[in-house]
Amino acid sequence: MADLEHSSEETSQHSQEESSQDSKAEFSEDEETLIERMFNLLGERWSLIAGRIPGRTAEEIEKYCTSRYSSSTS
Repeated sequence: MADLEHSSEETSQHSQEESSQDSKAEFSEDEETLIERMFNLLGERWSLIAGRIPGRTAEEIEKYCTSRYSSSTS
């Protein structure tokens, strides 16, 4: 029985880690600087910005910019 409880705790913790990674992608300082510069030049052209950052998708860039800049424009 103890094994079952331990296993469910690990599963719950793993699920929480995955959801936190999905909700907020980690960006390096260099990536943040590049995204900011590209956003200022190109606006909301997410795929063009993502094309300059290996391993990043347009969706990740859009989520990052939306969360970062939406609060400053209100």
